[in-house]
Amino acid sequence: MTHEFGLFLVRYLHVLSGVMWIGILWYFNFVQIPSMPKIPDDQKPAISKVIAPEALFWFRWAALSTIIFGLILAWMNGYIVEALTLQQPDIGFGMWFGLIMAFNVWFIIWPNQKIALGIVEADASAKPAAARKAMLFSRTNTLLSIPMLFSMISGQNSVGL
Repeated sequence: MTHEFGLFLVRYLHVLSGVMWIGILWYFNFVQIPSMPKIPDDQKPAISKVIAPEALFWFRWAALSTIIFGLILAWMNGYIVEALTLQQPDIGFGMWFGLIMAFNVWFIIWPNQKIALGIVEADASAKPAAARKAMLFSRTNTLLSIPMLFSMISGQNSVGL
């Protein structure tokens, strides 16, 4: 395998993972959350017991694979240190936004969603607070995804900031 093909393959896997991650993030924030009040109470368990846990599985693993392939790609291109230390700010800001977003997914959103959805044991009173915290950090990630995507695309296309 040539270096060029390796770069292509890792970039493809990075973009593929990122599309899944951001696509599910936007599904949660633009479709599922706004639609929940419109769903009759007797039908909500289909979302909370079937759809949401499955979507969250793909969501968190897509986040992790996006980060791993992105870091490998930066290393293979020889700019990982410059980007992470913001010496190459056009890509570096995008990388940092992605790292912050992935941290939110694994250490704030997912643990709180497990409580909210009843995947782990918790007092009934803890569920609404956990759901709200997960939703707020999901909204934060949605907002961060916009400059993250801009940084990544502009950095790869030499537009600059």
